[in-house]
Amino acid sequence: MFVLDSRLEQDTVVLGDFPLCRLLLMKDAHYPWFILVPRREDVSEVFQLDSADQRSLWHEAGSLAETLKDTFAADKMNVATLGNVVSQLHVHVIARRKDDAAWPAPVWGRHAALAYTDEQIEAIRSKLRLVLTDCDFGV
Repeated sequence: MFVLDSRLEQDTVVLGDFPLCRLLLMKDAHYPWFILVPRREDVSEVFQLDSADQRSLWHEAGSLAETLKDTFAADKMNVATLGNVVSQLHVHVIARRKDDAAWPAPVWGRHAALAYTDEQIEAIRSKLRLVLTDCDFGV
């Protein structure tokens, strides 16, 4: 049974599900920072997924990155799996802009998180609902 890591649960807002991954929004309004978590039990590395799930993961990450680049007018998309703090496999998909709070440095630990308002979260949900419908995204 899939269970979201408690740290991810604490630091994010659940936006919905793709066929493989749960889509999360990091609770930091400095950046459009999303996280994809494959809904598979006890997986910490990409190679632990079967071939079909690996393809799905990269398809979902690529589709999301392309959508976010356009939606948030990003100068660069950061897509990464790290897992040094949270071992559950997850992929960060972050829309970066040259005028963001950390540019050009990494976003991790650069600034204290800036909380979203409920209205900002709903606006992001609405934007994504419009553009991710072709990806079987459910919000």
